[in-house]
Amino acid sequence: MSFTIRRFQNTDAAETAGIIEKTLLISNRPDYSDADIQEMITLYSRDGVLERAETSHFYVICDREAIIGCGGIAEYMGNPTESILVTVFLLPEYQGKGVGRLIMETLEQDEYFLRASRIVIHSSITAHMFYKKLGYTYADGSAVPDEEGCIRMEKRR
Repeated sequence: MSFTIRRFQNTDAAETAGIIEKTLLISNRPDYSDADIQEMITLYSRDGVLERAETSHFYVICDREAIIGCGGIAEYMGNPTESILVTVFLLPEYQGKGVGRLIMETLEQDEYFLRASRIVIHSSITAHMFYKKLGYTYADGSAVPDEEGCIRMEKRR
């Protein structure tokens, strides 16, 4: 497999929304209700992806020409010493093969990561162990999801 990671372009929005939807329907379904999955699909629609891309440094990973994953990083809560990882998704058939790590390595080389002393991620229940393997810890010391179904994680530098 030949992977390339590049900055998101607006013309990628529909394809990126499609890979997010597929990932939610397959990978995240065991951890969330159908209503939660549908709400997330709406949140990460084509327009939702465009909105996130406008407010972050957003990347896509491609296998040849096809987008297979995405991820972004942005300033967190207006604080230039804190950043947040957003919209990190990878098609299910690529999970567990080191491809997600490639996305994370790209995000961790971005200027928003490098200037931050704390990087936050509101992880899905599905993905928190992946982030834990990459050195992220539970922000409150607990892996219990909050009222939004997120597990708050962070990495301090």
